[in-house]
Order: sequence, then structure tokens, then C-alpha cells
Amino acid sequence: MSTQVAFKRYELKYLITKEQKREIVRDMDTYMELDEYGRTTIRNLYFDTDDYILIRRSIEKPIYKEKLRIRSYEKVNAKDKVFVELKRKYNSVVYKRRCILDEKEAMDWVMKKYGGVEKEQISKEINYFITRYQNLLPKVFLSYEREAFRMKDESDFRVTFDENILCREEELSLEKDVWGTPLLSDGEILMEIKCSSGIPIWMTKILSKQHIYKTSFSKYGMAYKNIIYPKLKEETKNVG
Repeated sequence: MSTQVAFKRYELKYLITKEQKREIVRDMDTYMELDEYGRTTIRNLYFDTDDYILIRRSIEKPIYKEKLRIRSYEKVNAKDKVFVELKRKYNSVVYKRRCILDEKEAMDWVMKKYGGVEKEQISKEINYFITRYQNLLPKVFLSYEREAFRMKDESDFRVTFDENILCREEELSLEKDVWGTPLLSDGEILMEIKCSSGIPIWMTKILSKQHIYKTSFSKYGMAYKNIIYPKLKEETKNVG
């Protein structure tokens, strides 16, 4: 199975309970099945500047925003494959580009220890981003347990459920174990709908039946607002 490296879609987010998840999964069983990843623990390293310019701009809700991360679907070592992902959002449309590299090669590229590979258009886009934002560093490790569903008819409509979302600012490596501070309340789940056009009528009926409404939620944004910024503010106060 080939790995998709470019995406253009809408990503709609909903905060739900475990009971609501059970009902949704049951009701969409006719149309959807677990994807090739199924149930996984996703690990992400989000990169930013020393003054967190990327996430500060993002939480201001501009018409255009962008972020860079390295992702793996398991604990890795230096030679294991990971995804370097450039994610942009413009006018509510998400554009994602990603390259697959060895973990060490990916880290060295993003942190400008070597120039990267510019043979492909996606590599060029990511390399431009890395060059534009000087001295990018891993700032946050974010992990979560994801259950991902795809359409049985192979159309591009997808639904994911993220639980146990954890954040930390130490041990910033995909080679480390999963641990951190929870970003969701106990029993809370982040559901995402990913689609290139509209939501199917049957899914709209499921959401209406469960009284589920779209919300705004960024994992890195939540980590910055609830954990990183208060700590920076306290450090500044103590210095003053």
C-alpha cells in the first residue's frame, strides 16, 4: 500500500465523551472500518523558534498559519522511518505535505545540521520553511492514542478518535517512552472529521442525534496556552 504524502482537506474537531464515541462507532459501522493503522499511539515532536513564534501566531487565529512536526506511529530508533510534516491552514482548508526519512536524518534536516534533499517538490517546500524560520528546535512532545476509520467504499472521508493526549517539554525525542501532562479532562475524547468536501448526510444525522457540535482545538495550541505560556510568564516574573 502506498503512503500518501500530500493532503488537501477540511479537518473538523469535536470534543466528545466515551459514551458518545461508542454510539458513533456503532452507528457508522455500516459505512466505515478501521484504517491500515487501526489503533496506534502517535508520537509528535513540534518544532518552533526560541520565542514560540509559530504557535503564538497560530493561536491568534489568522487566515493563514503553519507548523512543522516530526511524527512516528511507534517508539523508534535512529534508523527507523518517521514523517516530517509541514502543515498549513488557509481559509479553513488544511494542506499537509510530508516526507519519509530515517529518524536521525529527519532530526538533522529540521535542525539544519545538513541541507536536506531538494529533488522533490515536497522536500523543497519543507526545506524553504526550515530556512525561513532560523534555528528551529523541538519544543513539545505530544502523544495520543488514536483510533482511525476510513470509508469502506474507499472514498476519502475519515474519522479519528484521540484519547490520552499527553504533552511534555522534556525528553524531546521519538526514541523515548510516552508520558506527560494530560491535555483533556478525564473521559474526554477528541474526534476529528477529515474530508475534502462535505460531510455525508448519514454522519450529519449521527452528530445531530448525539448533539455534538464542532469546536476549535489545537493540541500544540492547548499545550502552549495551558502549560508552556504560564511557565514562561512565571519565569519572567521571577526574573523581574
